[in-house]
Amino acid sequence: MRNPERVLNSLMEHSKTSSYKFERLYRILFNDEMFYVAYQRIYAKEGNMTEGSDGQSIDNMSLSRIEKLISSLKDESYQPQPSRRVYIPKKNGKMRPLGIPAFDDKLVQEVTRMILEAIYEGHFEYTSHGFRLNRSCHTALAQIQKSFSGAKWFIEGDIKGFFDNISHDVLISILKERISDDRFIRLISKFLNAGYIEDWTFHKTHSGTPQGGIVSPLLANIYLDRLDKYMKEYIVKFDKGEKRRPSKVRKDFENARKRTERKLKSVEDENERAVLIQRIKTEDKERAMFPSCDEMDTDYKRLKYVRYADDFLIGIIGSKQDAKEVKEDIKNFLYEKLKLELSDEKTLITHTEDSARFLGYEIFVRKSNAQRRDIAGRLRRTYGKRVYLKISTETMRNKLLDYGVLEFRYQNGKEIWKPKCRSGLIFNDDLEILDRYNREIRGFYNYYSIANNCSELHNFRFIMEYSMYKTFAGKYKSSTRKINAKYRMNGKFTVRFTTKSGAVKERYFYDLGFRRKNPMTDAGFDIMPYSIFDAGRTSLIDRLKAEKCEMCGATEKLVMHHVRKLKNLEGKKNWERHMIARRRKTVAVCHSCHQKIHNGTLH
Repeated sequence: MRNPERVLNSLMEHSKTSSYKFERLYRILFNDEMFYVAYQRIYAKEGNMTEGSDGQSIDNMSLSRIEKLISSLKDESYQPQPSRRVYIPKKNGKMRPLGIPAFDDKLVQEVTRMILEAIYEGHFEYTSHGFRLNRSCHTALAQIQKSFSGAKWFIEGDIKGFFDNISHDVLISILKERISDDRFIRLISKFLNAGYIEDWTFHKTHSGTPQGGIVSPLLANIYLDRLDKYMKEYIVKFDKGEKRRPSKVRKDFENARKRTERKLKSVEDENERAVLIQRIKTEDKERAMFPSCDEMDTDYKRLKYVRYADDFLIGIIGSKQDAKEVKEDIKNFLYEKLKLELSDEKTLITHTEDSARFLGYEIFVRKSNAQRRDIAGRLRRTYGKRVYLKISTETMRNKLLDYGVLEFRYQNGKEIWKPKCRSGLIFNDDLEILDRYNREIRGFYNYYSIANNCSELHNFRFIMEYSMYKTFAGKYKSSTRKINAKYRMNGKFTVRFTTKSGAVKERYFYDLGFRRKNPMTDAGFDIMPYSIFDAGRTSLIDRLKAEKCEMCGATEKLVMHHVRKLKNLEGKKNWERHMIARRRKTVAVCHSCHQKIHNGTLH
């Protein structure tokens, strides 16, 4: 069998040629090494322990299970199971449908995703940031801050029910443009038409991507890449003029400065020279108050576009009428070419001095005459017409409410924030409570650390800190003052704990501050390390191939026992202690030991 790394890299090399058509992709699915890599990548996710509609989860995984799956692919008898639909609560109180695919289908989808990603990743536009390698919300926001400077209008794009309304016919026709393999295309069609089960009733899917499917985000990107390429061509037609014409006001100031400089050369009296020099400095400050170019120049237009999944933001240097025409053109393109509907109510045209909402941030173009000198000592309006990324008070308020740490009282009609005890945590131990608060603060800061007003997070931390004090006070039926006196050491709120080896350690409440990270240089810090072309021999498969039970030493074909979380293991039984000691959520065992684990008879 060919090494998966070589297979994927070969596909990636051919993907650079836009006219190249890929053939014989389906046979890659016969390569068991591809499935080993897929298993290694997705095994650790907790959701894999949830049973699909076939009643199976990742538990009981074996080499024979993979072999059987590949055999069904070879004779094309493989048929994806319908997803099991459940509902989870949304923040607004409504319920969100969630699809749970069978684990065998997840394996096939992961291999399919690896193949499609190798083909299409190099073909996507740089304006697309969702569900892509080395791309994230932060890279999208960084591109906006870098390229949307000077924009006068925003268009906030909203596609109605995108993931549920993807046309299967359109998607298949897009795939066929680059893939000439009927069997591979049929496999994609099987995933699209697999349907879902709700209340024991099967529902066929006539549109949309597989619910909860691993391959769904990539198929969505392939679909909307059409929009990205349309916008790329649209920008070329829309943009107008090399640069704006010079500002008449600035030109008058420059002429006045030149006159003063000429006069300065002919004056010898020191007092008069000092007056003229002061006049030049004053004129420089006044001149810097005005833009160097005419912002109302109708012969200069620019359009910028950024997309993350089904959300996109457009920045326009032009008139409001231009923005309306752009919105209408995009609406027509989506309807005619992609059979999607742009929401008129939610696709807003906003002046850039007001805020547009994108990826949880409020974005506007700052109007400022604040000045500072550049490296050459010249005064510049450094902040004017620059994009400002803002975390709003409402966002912090909603997150604090979501965590259950905030309550309100009103004083003179004003809303006063008040920290609140989290009664649901008082039965946890001290370290768990502290870690919970630290994780939540770090997570929130990590996402909003590129906001220009990042320092506002000190208010967020204050509420979290005093909520934690109240939670500890509720746990020990004490007061926040006494709790502070008990736990504060060297100026820090400290929890001491003893490790299994008997060592006493300390952990502190978060005190690392909220320094703003530069989106131009640090935009990748929210990206998890990941590579699709590092497919070596995997430890999970090596352990299965060893054919020696890790519990009783029996020599036979093994199965892999999985647990959802290591912390749920009590450590009372040998197999639990074995997993805890190795920090593994898996143990390779014989069929007899696996049966005993589930029966509770293996000690």
